[in-house]
Amino acid sequence: MLNSDDLSFFAVIASSRSLAESARKLNVTPPAVTQRLQALEEKAGALLVDRSGKRLALTAEGALVASHGTLVTSAIESLSEALADRRGTVRGHMKVAAPHGFGRKYIAPVLSAFAKEHGSASVSLELSDHPLALVMESCEIIVHIGARGPLEQVITTLAPNRRILCASPEYLRAVSPILHPSDLVRHRCLAVRENEEDVTLWRFRGPQEQLATVRVNPNMASNDGSVIRDWALAGQGIMMRSEWSVAEDLAAGRLQEVLPAWQLPSADIVAMLGSRHGRTARSTAFLAMLRQSLKPPPWQTDKSAS
Repeated sequence: MLNSDDLSFFAVIASSRSLAESARKLNVTPPAVTQRLQALEEKAGALLVDRSGKRLALTAEGALVASHGTLVTSAIESLSEALADRRGTVRGHMKVAAPHGFGRKYIAPVLSAFAKEHGSASVSLELSDHPLALVMESCEIIVHIGARGPLEQVITTLAPNRRILCASPEYLRAVSPILHPSDLVRHRCLAVRENEEDVTLWRFRGPQEQLATVRVNPNMASNDGSVIRDWALAGQGIMMRSEWSVAEDLAAGRLQEVLPAWQLPSADIVAMLGSRHGRTARSTAFLAMLRQSLKPPPWQTDKSAS
């Protein structure tokens, strides 16, 4: 009868391109892997791996063992995590996804501190222009900025974050004054295509709560916010960006806010929990550290200190 050790061993085989690669992953010799695989096949009463080709391939029986092994391994891991959570023990692996710029600046340092404090836990950080596009099942936490994800996800707000319309002083000195959102159609605008939002439809709320909507025709666009920021600093036009990414430039005078009396929809920093993991002891501990690091929002503190 196959046991959990057999299934764990075969899971490594199933995820490898060759038995030699499996041996490297298991830190044993190739003959040891071959010998154990043969013993496993004798237990199963069937060939599990087709050795006739250049690349390792599973037989139909091997694919069946691998799929059931995944279910059993996942169940064992879930049980271990549930028991650890009852004891409040921070352990296991936590995969976090976040946008490139914000993730590098604000998430990576907290993950480093988390790993140092909780030696029984391991972490990985995946940075993406589209963190919401990542499969929620594979990530325990997804940090997102702006429009929220699926309503069925558990979402917690980490920090407030305004959207700000801004441009370089050089650009603003060379153009006609911008007194109302409708003036933007006559100006060079820069658009960031980071997610599924309609990035050319800019919505405003005025000082008397009046609403204004403007469809801009971007002269320049990119899916990388850093590129758009560089273009704005170079005097190429007006951009809409998150406060966290432009606060230092505004404080230093490299950028100036445009239409400061008009508010744009906010883009709060939120965390979404993967449905398979739920709220574990490690995610609770990490979110507490992350929330503390963002309280008060460092971009607001840096701005006020300048």
